[in-house]
Amino acid sequence: MSLDLLEEIKQAYLYYMDPDGKPYIFLDEVQNIDGFEQWLLKEYELQMSHLYATGSNSKLLSKEIGSSLSGRYLDIQVSPLSFREYLLFHHIEINKPYDLISRQLEIERHFEHYMLYGGFPKVVLTEDIPLKEAELKSYFDSILLRDIVARYKLDNFRILEQLSIFLLSSISNLTSITKIKNRLGVSHDLASRYMEYLENTYMIQSVPLFDWSLQKQYVNPRKIYSIDTGLSKRVSFEVGKCIGDMLENIVYLELKRRYDAIYYFKTSQGYEVDFLIKEHERITSLVQVSQTLSDKKTKRRELRALVKASKELTQGNPIDLVLITMDASGEETIDGLAIRIINILEWLLLMA
Repeated sequence: MSLDLLEEIKQAYLYYMDPDGKPYIFLDEVQNIDGFEQWLLKEYELQMSHLYATGSNSKLLSKEIGSSLSGRYLDIQVSPLSFREYLLFHHIEINKPYDLISRQLEIERHFEHYMLYGGFPKVVLTEDIPLKEAELKSYFDSILLRDIVARYKLDNFRILEQLSIFLLSSISNLTSITKIKNRLGVSHDLASRYMEYLENTYMIQSVPLFDWSLQKQYVNPRKIYSIDTGLSKRVSFEVGKCIGDMLENIVYLELKRRYDAIYYFKTSQGYEVDFLIKEHERITSLVQVSQTLSDKKTKRRELRALVKASKELTQGNPIDLVLITMDASGEETIDGLAIRIINILEWLLLMA
């Protein structure tokens, strides 16, 4: 679509419909219209319309709208459904512990589906499993072809597809540009650019290592997460085999809804903590995710990582230590530090 055609559509609407007051204009995938930001600016300055513009490319929207409409717009990021929103789509509302307890088995079945097929609204509302999977594959292809290949005029779709599948297969794990370069046999520059394109579409998100040194954050590997676990499972059968990775991905997506600054952390002895939350330049929480704590070695390892990290990071202010699991909730005290063990459903539905 061109700006001339957009203006013609608007003028035709005003002429034939003759609306009372200013019209509401909704522009989807607005970054595909060359010069769209100038048209929006004109409409805004003349106070001619109520404007809503959406797009699936974060960098384009923030860069192009930000430069022309600085101070004139409100930026709202829309993600796939949270688990609470997913349940609302199925007419289930959880407001207190009794609501969860009384429908525990039903909600557990829904959570299994949520992990496997994700939270894209159309997929959630589709009951037929093959159709769900077809829709997810369609989203994957659309993101690559429309939002990346067409927009950046790429001629190496095969490498982009391989990189996408590799990253979506690596959710909740560490990776680096060097690892990607070696895996795909491409240059460092190409691997870096393609990784950036995928992050700009929101399909892939990366979490840096926490360090007070920004340089160390930059050079260390990052943890990879998908915008939707259903998308990951659809393009990689390996993802469906590891419930723990999908669980951690879901926790990450929920943390992103609640906090701005999220990192992972490694102690000086090499113990890794899945998530570190920083608020107002202060570390407030350490969050570990484990599918189950039934194995004593696993439980000891996860708790020890939280304790070691807390001791290294504490600067006078207490740090909330949380271990999220599919097991029952409880509490452990180690070396005088209290660790809350929280069931994933309780954490998602009752502690938002």
